[in-house]
Amino acid sequence: MRKIISIFILLSMFSCVDYVDKPKSLVDEDTMAEILADLAVNDQASYMFQGKNMESGTRFVLKSHNVKPDDFVESYKYYVVKNKLKEITEEAQKILLEKDPKAEKYVDEKMKKNQNVPSFAR
Repeated sequence: MRKIISIFILLSMFSCVDYVDKPKSLVDEDTMAEILADLAVNDQASYMFQGKNMESGTRFVLKSHNVKPDDFVESYKYYVVKNKLKEITEEAQKILLEKDPKAEKYVDEKMKKNQNVPSFAR
């Protein structure tokens, strides 16, 4: 009985290769990086204007890239499952550094600080 259950579990695990299907309107990786960079700038603006509704800024970023919110969310989920989000966020970071070269010192300091922190505490 244990063998049958074990075989059934193994078959079910290997039959589900993709947890998330590729979205019909998948946002390409370059556009996704640009959106994430713009959203990071928008997020920093929320610190300057605390108490204000920053949702309109998020909508503006998506609209400026001609991306629907649902398409962005589905693409984000897809890239997370496919382990491509790290590459996309690194590209977004490069875009941000091109926009503001002075930020590179700040990013380097944060990276060094995070390297000293154990991975489970991040």
